[in-house]
Amino acid sequence: MKNLGQSISNADMQRLRTLVHAQAGINLGADKKTMLELRIRSRLRILEMDSFDDYCNYLFSRRGETDEMARFLDVVTTNKTDFFREPAHFNYLTKTALQQMNSDCGRVRPLSIWCAGCSTGEEAYTLAMVLSEYAHSHPGFRFNILATDLSTQVLEKANLAVYKAELTSPVPADLRRKYFVRSRDPKANLVRIVPELRDLIEFRRLNFMEKDYGLGIQADIIFCRNVIIYFDRATQEQVLRKITQYLVPGGHLFLGHSETLHGLDVLLTPVAPALYRKASRG
Repeated sequence: MKNLGQSISNADMQRLRTLVHAQAGINLGADKKTMLELRIRSRLRILEMDSFDDYCNYLFSRRGETDEMARFLDVVTTNKTDFFREPAHFNYLTKTALQQMNSDCGRVRPLSIWCAGCSTGEEAYTLAMVLSEYAHSHPGFRFNILATDLSTQVLEKANLAVYKAELTSPVPADLRRKYFVRSRDPKANLVRIVPELRDLIEFRRLNFMEKDYGLGIQADIIFCRNVIIYFDRATQEQVLRKITQYLVPGGHLFLGHSETLHGLDVLLTPVAPALYRKASRG
């Protein structure tokens, strides 16, 4: 790569902003130019290209749309998550939300959970741990988890379920001992989720901009935390309307604490901070 000091032109920056919004719904401000350049540099090195101009010409070509678009979206999307992030939500899930669901939920049929925008899997595995513990004290309770994300790279990491040991510090010690195994190489400082927990989750790619999500489920619980914060208000409303179509009446939607549905026309009622419930039938 010859022109390491080169910047993305204003014209190409606008093209990329428009593309990211259309493809992923993400609203990239003009202040994100430096961030975008840093992330695209990794693709320039891999593709052995000399400039951002070369990359943009390739990305917007017919071949680039086919071969590069998914990789481009992988590098420009933000993927930040943690085990037991915003822990009050998991307490509410087991102590309140599950008690409010229909009596057949989790017993006559498995409880259905959708973890939307799952990133590298920490949230989905946290849900699996919490619900597995709940099942131990509630005989007959069953559940399944669908976890989706736009990025193929983070889904690969989520499926692998290998994490740096220090990332598991928010997990209670008894659950770390129960649900993680250490690498045989002590120098690696890595842990992996036990297979019994991995088997409880299906990871699948989903772009919120798709017309039909085609999930094939009706979820009792949806976690979509710290996702819509990257969308403008119009896109937030569009996406949330689609998401709530997959939520059963009486089901709960968990958002991030910096997110709100205030002013959006969606069929959800606030019940706690960053937590909403869909009206029950009748």
